[in-house]
Amino acid sequence: MRLWSLHPKYLDPQGLVALWREALLAQAVLRGETKGYRHHPQLERFTSHDSPRRAINAYLDAIYVEALSRGYNFDRSKVGPIQVVGYIPVSHGQIRYEWQHLLKKLSTRNPPLLSKWCGITDPAHHPLFRLRPGSVASWERASRGT
Repeated sequence: MRLWSLHPKYLDPQGLVALWREALLAQAVLRGETKGYRHHPQLERFTSHDSPRRAINAYLDAIYVEALSRGYNFDRSKVGPIQVVGYIPVSHGQIRYEWQHLLKKLSTRNPPLLSKWCGITDPAHHPLFRLRPGSVASWERASRGT
């Protein structure tokens, strides 16, 4: 499961569709509708939020808006109600890590998109998140050496 902290505008078509599906899975986990993935590290920032279910809906909404801008036909009814929620902090180190991870994926999956993004040194983050100083998140696989 990869719930990107980066803005979804940077994802290639495969990445955006995968993010939609994985965020819907995360939503099902947070609703208690599945037994799998309940302890997945990427869910920590949602489970620690004051309103995890509202937060994942807000997360999904931004993905939906990006998909709509590309002419994709994602099912809006799956997002759930959108309400104002508090931001989730994300560190500069996490954004840098994810940016390098995405560029590596694009190098094999979508070189033209890589060319478009390779000059960016300060990528935008998903609108649910707010930047703060810090290194790679403790829940990130890379920080555990795996």
